[in-house]
Amino acid sequence: MLDELLGRAELKARIEELEEELRHRERELEAERERRSEAASDRQAAEERVNRLEDRIAELEGTVDRLRDEAQGERSFARTERLRDERRGEILDRLESVATDEEGAFTAYVPDGHDLPERVRDAFGDRAALVGRAAPCLAVTDDAGLASACLSVPDPPAPFTEWGERFHVERERFEPRGRFALALVRSDLFALGVYEGRERVAFQGFDSELKSKHSKGGFSQARFERLRDAQIDDHLDRCRAALEDVDVDIDANRLYVVGERTVLDEFEGSADATAAVDATGDPEDALADAFREFWTVRLRVP
Repeated sequence: MLDELLGRAELKARIEELEEELRHRERELEAERERRSEAASDRQAAEERVNRLEDRIAELEGTVDRLRDEAQGERSFARTERLRDERRGEILDRLESVATDEEGAFTAYVPDGHDLPERVRDAFGDRAALVGRAAPCLAVTDDAGLASACLSVPDPPAPFTEWGERFHVERERFEPRGRFALALVRSDLFALGVYEGRERVAFQGFDSELKSKHSKGGFSQARFERLRDAQIDDHLDRCRAALEDVDVDIDANRLYVVGERTVLDEFEGSADATAAVDATGDPEDALADAFREFWTVRLRVP
């Protein structure tokens, strides 16, 4: 009776309702955590399968190249491999461990295989053609011909050639180090991550709905294409604005832009490096795929 007079009964009933709602939300949260854990496990298993498939593809590509070269009487690469994560670090460690006399280790960044520098031809001799086929690449060899490799470089340096006591390998150009931003741009999607090494510390993303099919009625194919092009232009304007905001608000030492080859030209002036990648899915998943593909290094042994 006293509770009713003071209005406590209604409050107690409301508290019970809220407590029951809280328990329901906690159950939902726990279910969501379990779902995310299962999804993470599934994604990890899928990535492992992709790794195995990519390794197998690289092996088969090497076999195809070797058989083709043998049929044509040409030299072939002794080995080809895609390097990621620990394996990439292991190979870079080996290259850095090579020590020679004062002028025994040769390093060059070759951006164009059709215009090999004379010093590259002299250093590699009859294997120089393979360096041209691997370009753009960082090419290393020693004066005894015991150690040779061509590696793709995610963040390419300016072209150079040099002899020294050790190979000139800048690790930060091959693997994620320090603070940098990686943006994925497609004609219908944008995703941006800021990273400390391999760890993503910030993310933003959005997608844009594009007209994907021209109906037979309503308007002409030419008008449909104009409307679609305008949608893409608007989307790219949003992407540029997002990148400008990152430059102002976040102190990222490097900016990499990857995505569809058809739109990358729009960002070459603002990016430290660009690369075409095949990344699909929602913005966050696509960015994870793009990050992995961008930092994959292709090794060829001439």
